[in-house]
Amino acid sequence: MGRLDEVDLTQKLSRDEEAEALKELGKRLAQLRLTLGGLIGECQLGPPLVIVFEGWDASGKGGAIKRLVAPLDPRHVRVSQFAAPTKDEKRHHFLGRFWPALPGWGGMTVFDRSWYGRVLVERVEGFATEEEWRRGYEEINGFEKSLADEGSIIVKFWLHVSADEQLKRFEARAADPLKSWKLTDEDWRNREKLPQYAEAVEEMLERTDRPGARWRVIPAESKRFARVEVMRLVIEEIEAGMKRAGQEPPPPP
Repeated sequence: MGRLDEVDLTQKLSRDEEAEALKELGKRLAQLRLTLGGLIGECQLGPPLVIVFEGWDASGKGGAIKRLVAPLDPRHVRVSQFAAPTKDEKRHHFLGRFWPALPGWGGMTVFDRSWYGRVLVERVEGFATEEEWRRGYEEINGFEKSLADEGSIIVKFWLHVSADEQLKRFEARAADPLKSWKLTDEDWRNREKLPQYAEAVEEMLERTDRPGARWRVIPAESKRFARVEVMRLVIEEIEAGMKRAGQEPPPPP
């Protein structure tokens, strides 16, 4: 049994439960973000905050990111989206294009897709050689370790949904004129390779879940549950990261 098989996809929240939880958690997240940014409290910069979102197509990454950053001043958070590398980016080491988006002390960046493309889509689709993607695990581990050793708080999410739920969401997107743009031919092709992608995800979780950069697998069959769980875990990681840096988190508002 793999790690994904152990995820309880039955967890869910009602609309009211989600709204109440996001409201309360949002207050705490905003307070911690302002503290990290040196804008309130003792006004000292806190550790960089790096949040990575990966997951199945249509697993709700965009909605979770939207709710996560909603309570924050947009001047105090950066959301960076990554797709396939450009021709110029391919001339450099695969990690190079992510460095400019990394936050400094007091900063926060949310990565919508990330360097894990090397061991997921590039592996499955053959965009990287076997030697390259196999080497990628240790390169990623070393990269994240260097960030963590410098004090960065790294939070990594894999949003997990069943194949049946993914299909329902694909069909709903296709029928919605305002959401059909989200669904591409590539999404349908990827569904045909679900077993290969599942194998790649399992190996990714196994080989890159390390101290200072743990994976959090989020049950996302209920979008409402996933959104709340993401915000709750980000708060938990910020508080722990501040303590590691010798900065006491403020009492909740």
